[in-house]
Amino acid sequence: MSLRNLVRLVLCILCLLPVSAELFAQVVPAGTQTNGSESNNIITAVPFLLIAPDARAGSMGDAGVAVQPDANAMSINPAKLAFLDKQSGFALSYSPWLKSLVPDINLAYLSGFYRLDEVSTIGTSLRFFSLGEIQFVDVNKNDMGVYSPNELALDFTYARRFGDSFSLGTSMRYIYSNLSSGQVSMGQQTRPGSAVAVDISAYYKKNTIFLGKDAILSAGTNISNIGTKISYTDGGIKNFLPTNLKIGGASTFLIDDYNQFTFALDFNKLLVPTQPVYDQSGQIIAGKDPDRSVPAGIFGSFTDAPGGFKEELKEVNIAAAIEYWYNQQFAFRAGYFYENPIKGDRRYFTVGAGLKYNVFNIDFSYLLANTQSSPLANTIRFTLLFNMGDNK
Repeated sequence: MSLRNLVRLVLCILCLLPVSAELFAQVVPAGTQTNGSESNNIITAVPFLLIAPDARAGSMGDAGVAVQPDANAMSINPAKLAFLDKQSGFALSYSPWLKSLVPDINLAYLSGFYRLDEVSTIGTSLRFFSLGEIQFVDVNKNDMGVYSPNELALDFTYARRFGDSFSLGTSMRYIYSNLSSGQVSMGQQTRPGSAVAVDISAYYKKNTIFLGKDAILSAGTNISNIGTKISYTDGGIKNFLPTNLKIGGASTFLIDDYNQFTFALDFNKLLVPTQPVYDQSGQIIAGKDPDRSVPAGIFGSFTDAPGGFKEELKEVNIAAAIEYWYNQQFAFRAGYFYENPIKGDRRYFTVGAGLKYNVFNIDFSYLLANTQSSPLANTIRFTLLFNMGDNK
């Protein structure tokens, strides 16, 4: 098997890891993953839903739950759609994913919105994640054909503004994950998984004077992917979606008629069970049983880490960013994303730029990381946006 196909196979195994999570946990040696001393990642299905698909958020370290909205707002905070000032618009984003490892994995995102009236906006989006082509072989290395695993999410969004400063939004999502082409795994016939989910979000903004400058202060929150569990086998283990709490704030300083700076800070936490610590016989010796309902998993996610509150704090990811606009035509952006080493260890800087001309925007982002330690190194994203209609 070539290196490229091996990498793809590993990615599929990682995506399907929740299918075998229970068996895997039962063979974890005693003494590992105790009290946060070693790696203890949170396991979910369809992790592609956590990838920021557009170049603007991608260049700001994945921050943006509270920054000024654009046509891609529903991917990070659906409530922001209510504050778009154009009648309608759409955007197309594309990113070659993990291109330092495999050349043909990619993420595509198409979104659009329409203002129903002065207070209500609707939107829809399609997110498509392709893992390229994989050559399947059996244990005897016999050819079993070539397959192209893929996943998608289709969203419908409604956002409503209440007054001049506050809005609420929700997205309904259909998720489809086809990773195994019906192969037999652990003695069971696999099949595509599907699920439905919702996002619940809020957004607040206020024009004011801050630090002696005209400014727009804003805050936002989004609980995404609240939905049914997903399974890849009939009667098999059902896996949690990556339910995620994102909360953050932003300050936009209007320096003069030409210069504008935005500073943003986001916090993220997965609202799914943390994997407990098992002994050799499969008994839980620290933490809580992850086999529970979705509501129990969400509310219990704040208190179930084997290492207690100290480990719970390590499950919070931080994203910080700055955005500069000149004359509302040229934008330069930078950001930093931090994830604790025992919870995935994603740490990287991002940079990007944007150009706005009439109804047309183009954004670009680039992820800076050490290629020896991060498979995300050199990730790029492109976004094209089109805004139509007069300002409201």
